[in-house]
Amino acid sequence: MNPALKSLFSTNPNNKNFKFYVEKCNHLLKSISSKGSVREGTLLHGHLLKMGISSERYVAVKLLIMYLNFRKPAEANEIVKKFNGFDAVVHNCMIDANIRWGNIEEARRLFDEMPERNEVSWTALISGFMKHGRVEESMWYFERNPFQSVVSWTAAISGLVQNRSSFEALKVFLRLLESETKPNEVTFTSVVKASLELGNFRFGMSIIGLIVKFGFENYLSVSNSLITLCLRMGEIDLARRIFDRMEQRDVVSWTAILDMYVEMGDLGEAQRIFDEMPERNVVSWCAIIARYSQKGYPKEALKLFRRMFEEGFKPNVSCLSSVLSALATLENLRAGQNIHAQILKTGIDGDIFIDSSLIDFYCKCRETKDGRMVFDSITEKTVVSWNCMVGGYSLNGQMEEGRDLFDKMPCRDNVTWSAIIAGYVENKEFDKVFELFNEMLLSGETPNSSTFSSLLCACASMASLENGRNLHGKLIKVGVQYDVFLGTALIDMYAKSGDIENSKLVFDRMPKRNEVSWTVMIQGLAESGFVEESLALFEEMKITSSIAPNELMLVSVLFACSHSGLINKGLQYFRSMEAVYGIKPKGRHYTCVVDMLSRSGRLYEAEEFINNMPFQPEANAFAALLSGCKTYKNEEIAERTAQKLCELAEKGSFLSAGYVLLSNIYASAGRWVDVSNIRKLMKEKGLKKSSGCSWVEVKNHVHFFHSEDGTHWKSPEVYEMLELLRFEMVQ
Repeated sequence: MNPALKSLFSTNPNNKNFKFYVEKCNHLLKSISSKGSVREGTLLHGHLLKMGISSERYVAVKLLIMYLNFRKPAEANEIVKKFNGFDAVVHNCMIDANIRWGNIEEARRLFDEMPERNEVSWTALISGFMKHGRVEESMWYFERNPFQSVVSWTAAISGLVQNRSSFEALKVFLRLLESETKPNEVTFTSVVKASLELGNFRFGMSIIGLIVKFGFENYLSVSNSLITLCLRMGEIDLARRIFDRMEQRDVVSWTAILDMYVEMGDLGEAQRIFDEMPERNVVSWCAIIARYSQKGYPKEALKLFRRMFEEGFKPNVSCLSSVLSALATLENLRAGQNIHAQILKTGIDGDIFIDSSLIDFYCKCRETKDGRMVFDSITEKTVVSWNCMVGGYSLNGQMEEGRDLFDKMPCRDNVTWSAIIAGYVENKEFDKVFELFNEMLLSGETPNSSTFSSLLCACASMASLENGRNLHGKLIKVGVQYDVFLGTALIDMYAKSGDIENSKLVFDRMPKRNEVSWTVMIQGLAESGFVEESLALFEEMKITSSIAPNELMLVSVLFACSHSGLINKGLQYFRSMEAVYGIKPKGRHYTCVVDMLSRSGRLYEAEEFINNMPFQPEANAFAALLSGCKTYKNEEIAERTAQKLCELAEKGSFLSAGYVLLSNIYASAGRWVDVSNIRKLMKEKGLKKSSGCSWVEVKNHVHFFHSEDGTHWKSPEVYEMLELLRFEMVQ
């Protein structure tokens, strides 16, 4: 038994201590009502009956509240009957309880039968309808409320924000100001949330002025919402100043400022902030783990997860989902299986977020069978779980299974369409990509950025300029053509389709560029033969932007130098990679240098460069040197390179193109026996020379033609036309 309750039972009240005794009873009633047990409450009620004070109004009201909190309507109704006539407080208690129980119609009935209502009655009904998503009815009562104090105004504003009617919430707030009612801290917190949801940062900034004017800048909830607002606006220094000025901070305050440093990529400062937190709970632990996982730091997330366990905290559903996401990124199957076992043990495997995370985890670890088992075990599947499984099949190239599941889906959203389209793009089934896209448009679903990115990637891979232009038109219509990701995809598509002018036009018009945008444009110019412009753009990037050169960008720069004969400049770039940019050259960088030297006839330097490489050269490096030997007819180096090629061939790491190149060198030197030996070796290894391929786009359909191939459905007509052209040329 509760010690305080036991002490009360042993107290013998008299005239001197009766007031103290009643206060003690009231305190116990309040305590038991909020966190006690039904048994203790019943015992106390019995004691109060015995002492003859249970019918006192202030005691009876607290007993009523206790039984309502215990969800004991029968006992509550018995207490109500003992009240002599109408009591507004009792009615308000009953209205509030029925709203909490979900009996909104009963709450309305109680409200309607009240002979007189006070501010609490009206506010309770306004909040109640808002909590149950019945916004119009709530606002009907709000407009008719005769007690429009800050409490009822705030109930309407916060309710509208909770129901994602933030624009209406701001309109009500402006009416509140016109009524000369002074807002309170809850009002301002709700209004800042509305500004955030709408992305109306100008309005949000004006709210800051009002907060200072009314003196609420030091209230905890207001300061927390202001920190979030400043972070969303990119006002990082202001957010930090608000945080530093706060006299009191809670988990929300610390987590918001923690988010800021994780978002900035400053993990050291984020960790320092986390370690400084005076008190950490499950929410704070789960928040930082989730942020690290979401921002691409899975190892750090897992380290924190282990620390969390060591300090005695148990993860919640959100935390487990974040950990599974981190393990999926690392493809750590065994650790994920252990987490799955813990989930089954604790009985939370029926949670939709956990199940979706498990499906995603298994699919990213290439275990789609296990992912399908989890999917099939879900009794009530949502579109999220369907999307995870369809996306999992697409990710693993199992397009037949993915399409089968896609066709069975009861409903689809743009994530579903994007997942299946991306799968077909990844598997180079481009005909199905555009077929599905047309189906998506006919279904009425609006493509998102991810869908457009996949489609533009397909156009770039096929060099399908017509389809790419059509997509560009749709992007202009939607108004997202200069989104940094879609803009980059457009640059790549135009460059790979041979329309470098439009590629440059898109790049020049982009208001914001990232590392990938610059890389794609530099690469596109280099591969399209505009080598001088490519190098000039690289230099411009170094001067005008804060973006540092990356590995792929430097491959393009070296490629440009190789194809423009700028050997010394290319070597200078290569040497500066590690010294200036801190990038250790990889095999492809070395291959570019070999190609650069070989193209200019500096074959001995190229051979020495290969011999001095700190790791095994790529096959393409030898192929580049062989190509130079063929051009400059250097059989001596070709012989030595051929020997290296044989060694690579034994390891299975040489390409058929290299054998063909070596065969051509021997043929040009008249060494037909060696040519025969090379061809025999290729036959033994099952290697074939890649046939020539060309394609043409007619009416948005791409037609592929291979050398001496008659599989195209119009091959007879094509060859007939070729014969006619040949005849005309001879004539």
